[in-house]
Amino acid sequence: MRRRATVILHWLNAILLLFVLGDGGATLWLSLTYAATALGMCALALSLGLMNGPGPRLEGALRTLHPWLHRAVYLLLGWGAIALAAQVTGHGLPGPEARMLLLALLAVILLHATFNLWRHTALGDGALRRITPRAFHSIL
Repeated sequence: MRRRATVILHWLNAILLLFVLGDGGATLWLSLTYAATALGMCALALSLGLMNGPGPRLEGALRTLHPWLHRAVYLLLGWGAIALAAQVTGHGLPGPEARMLLLALLAVILLHATFNLWRHTALGDGALRRITPRAFHSIL
């Protein structure tokens, strides 16, 4: 159940983030749907812990940094979701605008995706199998 929920929320967040950022003025329901799924993923990670690990072949500084970098991604995910929900309901937060946080999140998740592609191919540790639906495992 945990894996299924994490995988669904992971990909739903990625798609919704692109839609929210895509037109520059996302609708209220789209923004709140994104915020709900992002906060749901954060709540899942806070209550059950991170589903991922550095894998046996990741060594050195990357192995040490791995859990902390994932925590930072979750922090940015939650902060951006809260800022977006506050903004679209007319209660903007102090600090960066929601769009700036979401653009930063997009940049971070592109790095995250590149890192996981590298892990999956160069290290051969099956990193992509952890977060893709089982239906896609045969092509990985």
